[in-house]
Amino acid sequence: MKQYDLVIGGEAVATTEHFDILDPATGEVVGACPVAGKAELDRAVAAARAAFASWSRTPDAERVAAVQRMADAIHAHAGELAELLTREQGKPLNGMGSRFELGGAEAWARHTASLSLPVEIIQDDESGRVELHRKPLGVVGSITPWNFPLLIAVWHIVPAIRTGNTVVIKPSPYTPLSTLRMVEILNEVLPAGVLNVVAGRDDLGQMMTEHEGIQKIVFTGSIGTGKRVMQSAAGTLKRVTLELGGNDAGIVLPDADPKAIAEGLFWGAMINNGQTCAALKRLYVPDSLYEEVCSALVDYAAHVPMGNGLDEANVLGPLQNRMQYDKVVALVEDAKANGARVLTGGAAAEGPGLFYPITILADVSDGMRIVDEEQFGPVIPVIRYTDVEDAIARANASENGLGGSAWSSDPAKAKAVAGRLECGTAWVNSHGAIKPNAPFGGVKSSGIGVEFGRQGLEEYTSIQVVHEGGH
Repeated sequence: MKQYDLVIGGEAVATTEHFDILDPATGEVVGACPVAGKAELDRAVAAARAAFASWSRTPDAERVAAVQRMADAIHAHAGELAELLTREQGKPLNGMGSRFELGGAEAWARHTASLSLPVEIIQDDESGRVELHRKPLGVVGSITPWNFPLLIAVWHIVPAIRTGNTVVIKPSPYTPLSTLRMVEILNEVLPAGVLNVVAGRDDLGQMMTEHEGIQKIVFTGSIGTGKRVMQSAAGTLKRVTLELGGNDAGIVLPDADPKAIAEGLFWGAMINNGQTCAALKRLYVPDSLYEEVCSALVDYAAHVPMGNGLDEANVLGPLQNRMQYDKVVALVEDAKANGARVLTGGAAAEGPGLFYPITILADVSDGMRIVDEEQFGPVIPVIRYTDVEDAIARANASENGLGGSAWSSDPAKAKAVAGRLECGTAWVNSHGAIKPNAPFGGVKSSGIGVEFGRQGLEEYTSIQVVHEGGH
């Protein structure tokens, strides 16, 4: 079994304490995660601060080249990283799994390399010239979740580095190994101290958000934890970007074709086994199409193989950890006890691993926990509605506001409904697709700030306005 190290100032740093990381498909030990404490965090922040002095003044073209080298390194090691990711996270190599995630990480890095924030001329006339410059912030602290460990790490660290910041990243204690290895690889193409990784338990995250040497925290995770991040960051007036939980609603309109939309609905809900913030988690269907949509989903689900992610035949894997598994079980059991009709799945699987079957529930309603709470698993609750206005109101009656979708044979009708959903991203006849050139973020309790594109890049900078006197 391999013991992994931290990477601080371009060097491997061993720790005295480790804990085992388990394969959620088998329960076997994948490797040992190092446990960093305050001393290791202080050392990482000091290394990042020292590197910032020169990295922040590095010419823009050199930072572009560095990010391109990062993308090349991810590409060169994609096979190794994908296998490690599957073993610790559970997602299959195949389908929209680990290889898909590594491809996305490379693509996001390459697109971010192409972005720039040129000086903006606000005024230039006889009375004077006014310029707006974008300046790097300093040390960025990145705290990543367990569902897309490498892709979200790239979302955090690449724009930070591209804009002249340096980074200390802390991966989830459930899936730290692939991030530790990726940072080790990326340090081969970056100056020492620009990218550092510390790993450990949850208390390390609070140490980061309170640390005086960190100027910004970017966090992806649950709403509850995001609120605590914001509170603890307030003491040092850190900037924060928070991408938090979603309980995305999809509304099927009465003119939709159930068979034509079944595949899109299914994968909108089931990407990464439902363990995706912007997955479809509540599906509102009109009375006139209700049973047809339910049947079409069941028919599609019957042909989707689930199992150990190292088997190329599988496209869905286990839930990542016992806590999440137990939550999904509890939500489904609560729905069944309150009258939900199980169309497929609905019972814990036999055998090793944290496998929960694809589950489609009918006759559920708002007020049930499976609808009101983010289940983050392979469950689709199908909710009946009569009036579209009522469906929109029910979809919006949530503290969440990450994504939403509308489905119709008439794209214009679907777009009109999607535009009325209270969410940061709205989809028409699809759900969950994101792009590196389009800003992504939530409203209400689903987050603060955006990621991706020029607007996401700006989040890693401060504004300096330069005034020159007139002639």
